[in-house]
Amino acid sequence: MTTIADKADYSLYSNAFGYLRQPLDFKPLESDADIVVLGLPFDMATTGRSGGRLGPDAIRRASVNLAWEETRWPWNFKLSEQIKIVDAGDLVYNCGDSADFTQRVDDFASAIVASGKGLLSFGGDHFVTLPLLRAHHKVYGKMALLHFDAHTDTYSQGSKYDHGTMFYHAPNEGLIDAEHSVQVGIRTEYEAEGHGFDVIDAATANDMTVIDIVERIKQRVGTLPLYVTFDIDCLDPAYAPGTGTPVCGGLSSDKAMKIIRGLRGMNIVGMDVVEVAPAYDHAEITALAGASLGLEMLHVWAEGKGLVSK
Repeated sequence: MTTIADKADYSLYSNAFGYLRQPLDFKPLESDADIVVLGLPFDMATTGRSGGRLGPDAIRRASVNLAWEETRWPWNFKLSEQIKIVDAGDLVYNCGDSADFTQRVDDFASAIVASGKGLLSFGGDHFVTLPLLRAHHKVYGKMALLHFDAHTDTYSQGSKYDHGTMFYHAPNEGLIDAEHSVQVGIRTEYEAEGHGFDVIDAATANDMTVIDIVERIKQRVGTLPLYVTFDIDCLDPAYAPGTGTPVCGGLSSDKAMKIIRGLRGMNIVGMDVVEVAPAYDHAEITALAGASLGLEMLHVWAEGKGLVSK
């Protein structure tokens, strides 16, 4: 008789709790994992439509559509044979307490990164990236940031806990070097004078080749440790309607994934995908885009860390 634990024979959605059907492990520091997946169900910093707190669950559920394919096209290796992934579940914090959430993200992520493991986080609204950057900075020092978004999130007039102010605070705290950082997909207002970041706006990015975009990113970042953050509203709402602040004129999911694949060889030290809000989604296309972007990041990360057998 086939048991529920028999992985040789399972239906697509049966017992699929972790990202890519990976096991849930609430003590990831005690595991031999190469990389840890963390859900951050937080949207109290949202200025638009709320619902991002349900993003991690939606991404996990959509990821079962990716888990059956052992070798992910167009990669030539089986990710499961190269790295061990564990899903640490969702961060638990005192409901309604933004300060508690921020500190717990910092504490948890700091322990994971200090242990030598990689971390892929799923938000939640984009504020979650700020405590993640603080945690990574403790190990890697000042980093470059590759930021995919419709908005620069460098607005100084927001509150302390605001998903539009992280990249105003991060350079001021010395976490990232704006002069070596790139923002891709921007198509909303920002103060260009003194901005610091190299901005490849969405209209420009849509007219550029992927090769040219990747080359510009690599020239800007150089050899610095790189943190990659992907706000799903970088994608056009046709590809990602399920988000709090959708803006027309964005990138396609195809172009975004090609850019991520182009980051091979870069020193990626941290990654997140944020702002998936499933209440506004249709047929899970936004959640699937988030799950797919995370999977591309894992392939690039594994190859860059030298964990892929040649």
